Amino acid sequence: MEKEFYSNGKLLLSGEYAILDGALGLAIPTKQGQFLKVSELDAEVLKWTSFDTKKEIWFQAEFDLKSFGIRTASDEKVALTLIQLLTEARNQNPDFLSNRAGFKVETHLGFPRSWGLGTSSTLINNIAQWAQVDAYQLLWNAFGGSGYDIACAQHNSPITYQIQDGVPKVNTVVFSPSFKESLYFVHLNEKQSSREAIAAYKEQQFNRGKLIHSISLLTQQMINATSLNEFELVIAQHETIMSEVLQTPTIKSRLFPDYSGSIKSLGAWGGDFILATGNDQTPDYFKSKGYKTVIAFSEMLL
Repeated sequence: MEKEFYSNGKLLLSGEYAILDGALGLAIPTKQGQFLKVSELDAEVLKWTSFDTKKEIWFQAEFDLKSFGIRTASDEKVALTLIQLLTEARNQNPDFLSNRAGFKVETHLGFPRSWGLGTSSTLINNIAQWAQVDAYQLLWNAFGGSGYDIACAQHNSPITYQIQDGVPKVNTVVFSPSFKESLYFVHLNEKQSSREAIAAYKEQQFNRGKLIHSISLLTQQMINATSLNEFELVIAQHETIMSEVLQTPTIKSRLFPDYSGSIKSLGAWGGDFILATGNDQTPDYFKSKGYKTVIAFSEMLL
């Protein structure tokens, strides 16, 4: 009998690192996510195969289910990460992977791995569904992070996300601005390590209470903006504040100083996607600069 699980990809529109300290963030689930398919085998082994968007295998491994040892793996680092997740899932639910049957698992990504839309978070949420454990605890115990990406994996509309007293507070919101046709997502052709970015943020010295208040307010203003001009002012403020905290120049000043619209970093600064305001000429501008992946807001949002 085959079981199938699915999780949505994610993009964080506001909050970035400040979400870790309790700021309110706005996030959207993406149209593309990841499937996980499980079927039983007779032998006590776990055969794992991961497929990319081109239906090509990007990772393959076989594990011993008794010891969780690696029998074979195309990438040992990925295999060890997977063992870490499965071990944590079994810690939460001792019945998980405890019977004598083995399993064949396939994962199928709906977006390129380099895009940063949640290759890890969609996997974690899928494993949590399979193991019947709490996805947030699985994330936090295995990797750390804010958990907004898990919330996106589980929700089919835009959300606000905030950690209060260690508990994730998720609310669905309407975010379909009248100017949405002027919003674009542009991929920076770089993959940013969330773990490294979070570690660098935590080392910074600044007034965290002030940052939480400012970013939470800007998140609400972003949701409530009624005009493109108002929205651009909000994201410009957000960029300025985070630039000062991270002691890093904004993406616009560093890469696109001649761009006429506004630009906002998303998630870990310096990699993955940015949000740009513009018009019909926007895709041509970024493509002329070597950034070929430009996606309209409505094409990205689930």
